[in-house]
Order: sequence, then C-alpha cells, then structure tokens
Amino acid sequence: MLPKDARLTSSSDFARTTKSGSRATTDHFVGYLYINPAVNQSDEKVSAKAGLVISKAVGNSVQRHRLARRVRHAIAPNLSTLPANSLLVIRALKQGESFNSDEITRLIKKVTERALKNKVTA
Repeated sequence: MLPKDARLTSSSDFARTTKSGSRATTDHFVGYLYINPAVNQSDEKVSAKAGLVISKAVGNSVQRHRLARRVRHAIAPNLSTLPANSLLVIRALKQGESFNSDEITRLIKKVTERALKNKVTA
C-alpha cells in the first residue's frame, strides 16, 4: 500500500503528468513521470507521488481492483528511487491476467531515465 502522502489524488496532477511528463511503455503498461521544476523555499525534501489509471478495458471491477492492488504493491518499494517532487502515473493497458511486478520496476526505471535525460537537455 502506498503511504497517504505518496498518493496522487488531484485530477490536475494526473493531467499535468500525462500531458507534460516523460512517457515509457511496456507490454501491459504505460508510465508517465513529471518532475516538477519548481523548487520549494523550504529545505525539506518533497517525496514523489504515484497514481494509477485502470480503465474498464482491463476487465470487470474485481479484475481492475486486483490489478490496482498488485501494481500499488509493486510501486511502493520503487517510490524512493524516483526524483524528489516528481509525479508518476501508471496506466494499465488492456490485458489478461498476466502481471509481473518486475515489469513495473523496469517501467519505473525506464521512465525515470527518460525524464532525467529530458530534464538535462531542456
């Protein structure tokens, strides 16, 4: 389970991440990572936040919630590897029951590399 302060809940944050963030894909997921360029005035480090988008194309309610739980559990250990003050959104594509938590780890690593590469060149 993701800690409460690590959950992405605002629709504007979801929109900002999916429209302006870096994107990476795997067979079953699309990941978006937006690194907020604004620097906080305080010295405290703002942790990364994560959210999920799982459409009805994935399956019925039971299948969607099962997948959401499994993806959240796969994200939790990887949250500390994300840059501070970043927003991560993972969108599940239409799929069967196949799920591998290593796929989420690879996706997070891939999208982080792309976002940092784009941040350096920007």
